[in-house]
Amino acid sequence: MFGMAADKHPELPVPTWKPTRQASGHRVPLSRDVIVDTALKLLDADGLEGVSMRRVAEELGTGAASLYAHVANKDELLDLLLDRVVGEIEIPVPEPARWKEQTFDLMKQAHRVFTAHRDIASVSLANIPTGVNALRFAEGLMAVLIGGGVPPGIAGWALDRFALYVAADAYEGSLYGNRQQASGLSREEFITRYMAGVAEFYQNLPKDQFPTLTAHVGSLMGGDGDARFDFGLEMLIRSLATYVPEA
Repeated sequence: MFGMAADKHPELPVPTWKPTRQASGHRVPLSRDVIVDTALKLLDADGLEGVSMRRVAEELGTGAASLYAHVANKDELLDLLLDRVVGEIEIPVPEPARWKEQTFDLMKQAHRVFTAHRDIASVSLANIPTGVNALRFAEGLMAVLIGGGVPPGIAGWALDRFALYVAADAYEGSLYGNRQQASGLSREEFITRYMAGVAEFYQNLPKDQFPTLTAHVGSLMGGDGDARFDFGLEMLIRSLATYVPEA
């Protein structure tokens, strides 16, 4: 056609007036690990809303259909993503005499890991993680608790309550982070304005109907998120200690 041999493929200029996808000279071989690595990058950049099979495929320069040979669906991808994040938590060797300190440190570490990865904590809510890293975490915490004298039945329930407390607090933090980003304010500016607004609301409540709240606004507003998380964690551990039989 137009005098050109059919087997010739000359390099042509890119048409700038319409979208095209240029062939990549290098494509990363697909594997489950590569897919999860890519999903983690999207999570850290855009949160869970930015993680989809289509987005992951685009990042890898392939079609979404090719991912299904390695990951069943988005739900499995999120489970794998959660397990990858949990794998960042270092599990301690149980020291029975230090079970309270070890429990506190392990939960603090889990909270830091969750908050470092946007809203990944929400994936663990209403979900029973079955990945190897989640199982190692559960095994490690149970070993610490039982080694410290907590009865197995109580330790099992405590594992569930600790996990819920950490995930819920981390997820709430991510929601505030999203609001801060949407506001266009810096983190410090957002917190200052938000807390000032909350304090003003409580101070202006009708004192005859809410005498206790209006009299103790300072107590309600005291402490930052880290201090409040530590307080709740210490409260749970102190309560748990009452189930340990006295020697």
